[in-house]
Order: sequence, then structure tokens, then C-alpha cells
Amino acid sequence: MSPDPTARHLSVPPRVISNPLSGERITISAPAAPSGELCWELELAPGGRVPSSHAHPGQEECFTVLDGQIRFRVGRRRPTAGPGDTVRVPPGTVHHFANRGQVPVRVAVRTSPALTMPELLATAAALAAEQHAAARRLPRPLDLALFMSDFEREVRAPYLPAPLVRAVVRTAARLARRRGLDTRYRRLRDGAGTP
Repeated sequence: MSPDPTARHLSVPPRVISNPLSGERITISAPAAPSGELCWELELAPGGRVPSSHAHPGQEECFTVLDGQIRFRVGRRRPTAGPGDTVRVPPGTVHHFANRGQVPVRVAVRTSPALTMPELLATAAALAAEQHAAARRLPRPLDLALFMSDFEREVRAPYLPAPLVRAVVRTAARLARRRGLDTRYRRLRDGAGTP
């Protein structure tokens, strides 16, 4: 009798990713195929927020609040969601979210398709931890270019023309790799890899 492929899937321990700058604690209970759907839980500390407004070019995100209240900006809308409310973010829509309350917020998130979203979340947290440890207010521009180049299918900068941003980011990332200036970033990204 051949082993049940779902048994291996169920035996994987949850992956927990913490971002010290944003107050995000992300739990990914089960890995997803890049073409499938990724379901994860977000806990957002009081005062916590996603690091910046952004969009996912080809992914939809659905946020269902489990506990607390969270404020969103989705395009021009600014909904506040409480337990049981779902906020849908269509592909390509600029969005942002924050916990303005005094208690943590728990949100079930569904990202479809998954692409390499777990790696993006882990890399963003590793970069934030390094930035926090160095007491820098802003990320290193080169790190940001490398990150945006690595995850251009998953995330893009808001408001600026995508082709222009992509050209600048790709050029900066290519020069960084050619000159060996990506070593520290690669070490952080590799250290954030899947357990």
C-alpha cells in the first residue's frame, strides 16, 4: 500500500514568521503548491501594520477577522473589519492594513495563487529583523531592490508605473549581483528559508 500523500502534508510543523518592525506574527500551517492557495494566520500586535502600501500583481488576498478589529485601505475604500468580517483584495489593488486597537488582532488570510508568498514573508521578516537590530529607520535601498526583483510576481510598489519600477529594480539587482553586493541579502534570504 502506498503512503497517503496528505499524511506527509499534515506532519509538517507550522511555520511561524515574526516581523519585529511591523508587529506581524504569521503562522503557515501547511505548505501550498505555487499554483494553489496559501492559507495562513496573521496576528497583528497593537499598533502593528503592514510595512508599506503594496499590491500583488496576480494574487487575490482575502482577510477574515477572527479576533479584534483591523483597519484596511483597499484602493480608495477604508473599511474597518471585526470578527467574522472578510475583506477581499483583488489582484493588482493597492492595499494596507493596521491594528489601531489596544489588543492583538487575529486574521485568517487566503492568498491565491500562493506563488512564493511563504518565502516573501520570511525574507521580509529577516530583512526587518536585521534593520531593527541595526536601529535603521529605513531598509537598505539595495536590499529593497533585490527583494523586489526576487518577488516581482508577488509584490509591486504602489502608485508608480510598474514598467518603470521593474526596469529600475531589475537593473539595480543585476548590478548588485554582478559586483557581489548581494552577499548579505542572500545570506539573510537563505537563513529565512523553509525549515
